[in-house]
Amino acid sequence: MTSGPHSSGPQPSWRKPAGMFLILLLITLWAVIIGSLSPWIGQLHALLQAVIYIIAGIVWILPLKPLLSWMETGRWRP
Repeated sequence: MTSGPHSSGPQPSWRKPAGMFLILLLITLWAVIIGSLSPWIGQLHALLQAVIYIIAGIVWILPLKPLLSWMETGRWRP
């Protein structure tokens, strides 16, 4: 049996490109939000700035688990 462009194997889901677009949109929006807060964050003590940016760098990952689950299964919960 050959696999080629005319094989009857699994077809790619539209959820994967849509999910990748949503991930890029999420990253962009999060960067804009945090970047717009930088004038106020920049007035804080350097250690507090570091804590805020570390937390901000981790928080954007939280919505990825349900989004990745949706991309794979079509459901928001695993």
